[in-house]
Amino acid sequence: MSLVWLNGALRPADAAGIDVADRGFLLGDGLFETLCWRDGAVVRLDAHLARLAAGAAVLDLPLPPMAVLAAGLADTAVANGLTNGSLRLTVSAGVGARGLARPAQPQPTVLVTAAAPGAPMGPAKLVVAATTRRNEHSPLSGIKCLNYLDHILARNEAAARGADDAVLLNTEGRVACATAATLFAVVDGALVTPPLAAGALPGTRRAAVLAALGGEERGLDPADLRRATEMFLTSSLMVRSISRLDGMPVGDGRCGPVAAAAVAAT
Repeated sequence: MSLVWLNGALRPADAAGIDVADRGFLLGDGLFETLCWRDGAVVRLDAHLARLAAGAAVLDLPLPPMAVLAAGLADTAVANGLTNGSLRLTVSAGVGARGLARPAQPQPTVLVTAAAPGAPMGPAKLVVAATTRRNEHSPLSGIKCLNYLDHILARNEAAARGADDAVLLNTEGRVACATAATLFAVVDGALVTPPLAAGALPGTRRAAVLAALGGEERGLDPADLRRATEMFLTSSLMVRSISRLDGMPVGDGRCGPVAAAAVAAT
């Protein structure tokens, strides 16, 4: 039986319920974090909670104490017998009346779910998305809000074009990120990733890779990616090499040495 942590209590997933007037469900008013549970602990817990707090400040969303959230994550993992896997922490603005205005004192809905590890993924085939772009001018580009529709559109486009994922460009046509991951590339021998100002999300593993491998934040155009000798994606749950971009091979199509180093270091 799967157990979830909902508003401070563990309960069976099939008995847990979210109010039909919850603003997260109706309006996407909220935040989430996907966290890696490895060897009995959350990887980079402090970084995830700091990003959550920063997002809550942007949305003016009240949060429970961080110690309560940390305990809820651990309790959910342990209750589900998780040794390695993933946790998702979702915080919505809670129940509200119809319309956009929040209650004067929102009472957030907090949910933690657990999942076993997924099957290992081989190198990914990517395309540059044409259907949508990432708005680097929006404060939402820097937080993990509940509305992922642009990313879903880009992922749907990738699937329709026979690819695994898509590169999202920003409004200036520069590289921002993939649909649910940071993009790294080795260009002219240097490890680079788009800067946050380009619309890249401040990924927790992104920061760890930059710190461990000495990478550089640099503006990238699609043409730069076509010159890359190695590319890979990172998220809290994976480092995944990229084998093809818009149908053209990247390097030798295997996990390259820099991606392997990122796995080992983070």
